[in-house]
Amino acid sequence: MADLDDRNPRTAAAIYQSLPLEARASLWGEEVYFEVPQKLDDENISPDAQKGDLSYWSPGSAICIFFGKTKPYSPVNHIGRIVIGLDLFKLVEEGDRIILNRA
Repeated sequence: MADLDDRNPRTAAAIYQSLPLEARASLWGEEVYFEVPQKLDDENISPDAQKGDLSYWSPGSAICIFFGKTKPYSPVNHIGRIVIGLDLFKLVEEGDRIILNRA
């Protein structure tokens, strides 16, 4: 479960309005990411991420979920935080099905 926040409100709103989304997981260090159909412009990018950050990465049109100490490949737009179930992302394998729904 994730809570959206106000770090990048336009980006968060665009992703939220597009839910539900389904994709296949990719891994980068302690980050799960997956491509989404939205091609959004950067809003307020950050070169760093903290454990639990939910972010949008514009160069790859992807959602990123940081479950460890991995630094983003390039700056991301943080849109929220994982508040329940973050440890489950340690179990994700390349190609696993990911579904984002509204609560």
